[in-house]
Amino acid sequence: MVDATAWWGVAHLLVSAPVVVHALLYKRDPRAAWGWIGLCLLLPLGGALLYFLLGINRIQTRAQRIAPLRLFLHIPYERGAPPEAPLGNRLVPPLPEDQLSFVRVSQQVARRPLLAGNQLAMLENGDGAYPAMLAAIEQARERVFLATYLFETDATGRRFIDALVAAHRRGVAVRVLIDAVGERYDFPWASRLLRRAGVPVARFLPPRLLPPTPYLNLRNHRKLLVVDGQTAFTGGMNIGGRHVLRDNPKGTRDLQFRVEGPVVGELEDVFREDWRFAAGERLDPSPRPNAAGSSYARALVDGPNEDMDKLLLTLEGTIAAARREVLVVTPYFVPPQALLCALQSAALRGVAVHVVLPERSNLRYVDWATRNLLLEPLAQGVRVYYQPPPFDHSKLLVIDRTYAHVGSANWDTRSLRLNFELNLEVVDPRFAARLADHIHALRARSRPVTLAEIAERPLPQRLRDAACWLFSPYL
Repeated sequence: MVDATAWWGVAHLLVSAPVVVHALLYKRDPRAAWGWIGLCLLLPLGGALLYFLLGINRIQTRAQRIAPLRLFLHIPYERGAPPEAPLGNRLVPPLPEDQLSFVRVSQQVARRPLLAGNQLAMLENGDGAYPAMLAAIEQARERVFLATYLFETDATGRRFIDALVAAHRRGVAVRVLIDAVGERYDFPWASRLLRRAGVPVARFLPPRLLPPTPYLNLRNHRKLLVVDGQTAFTGGMNIGGRHVLRDNPKGTRDLQFRVEGPVVGELEDVFREDWRFAAGERLDPSPRPNAAGSSYARALVDGPNEDMDKLLLTLEGTIAAARREVLVVTPYFVPPQALLCALQSAALRGVAVHVVLPERSNLRYVDWATRNLLLEPLAQGVRVYYQPPPFDHSKLLVIDRTYAHVGSANWDTRSLRLNFELNLEVVDPRFAARLADHIHALRARSRPVTLAEIAERPLPQRLRDAACWLFSPYL
């Protein structure tokens, strides 16, 4: 008679074997494959369950909306589909060579053209951004599309809810997309309040028990407001009172950007695609906006779907094209090794590479993981600075005071592999110079991180930091 231990071993083998085979065939990073295989072998049944919930990170969004049953029965793969063919150079605008070098990689992978005639305005914190966003919603005549990761229902969030409800009641086509995990940071949930007032709301990949959702770890981190197809707001800012520093001096600093011009059409396309996936409704595009300024701009999307690695490839390519200066501001800095090497290579070429981080973010374990990897870039000439409070949530890249990225993506594996992100690529010396001046002002109030302080950390801190770094792919 077979004892219980033998039956348990057979069950463990039957459950773990498919996970091991899947990780071997479809994981792109051998370290990730080893990690999941080890977890499944060492943690009976639980490892396989965690892999099903957190380890599968590729879905289809562009071709069709995936029904819940299809999500349950069909497990898409990280490496299961060949990459799209590049667009080539037929849509490259007539830029000078020193500017064209920055967009060669994005031109091949973005699948969207770089558009002339745009204007961007920088709005600091919720104090500057929210009044402009609320005014745009209140003045909307035809449609309001809003996507956000966090939508708090404090006094600030309620002002947005009231403005959206008022727009809906006067006949404006309002659509609100909220990440299903992000909105649970506050209660009551914004989606419930909006639905009660009749506003169409969709939640992105809501967790379910039946059928189980294998995409719990994949979140829509994009922040986007598009009004009447003519004006857009994008950046790193969620909706909530934490960003209003006038009322909360210890809150969270951030930047949002008001965008006008033809690239607003691309931003609206991003929302329409996400809305079709989440809500199953196809929205017709708005008429394309006319030229409004002198910036070239392009929407860059990235996520664990057909767009995987597009942002990472673009960042690596633009840093490789840098000749004088690379400026980075990010709240979380645990980049993939290839991106870290790109920064180090630029510094070794003589490019001034400055990375501005918060002294203390809202996620201490990410800060500790960051410290574990700073030794090598500091040794290779990358200059790192810690900002004092309040916590700065901005995500910025400026190269040679000519080229810039603004948007939602952090410099970590979660943003560059697991989240759905939206950055705006901008080629405009005047805009990039203003943004560079802003970053240098942040750097001036920050303290430089020295090689000695990282190298001479006490052993307990080094062990703690290294342990957090081990989990960096999912921080």
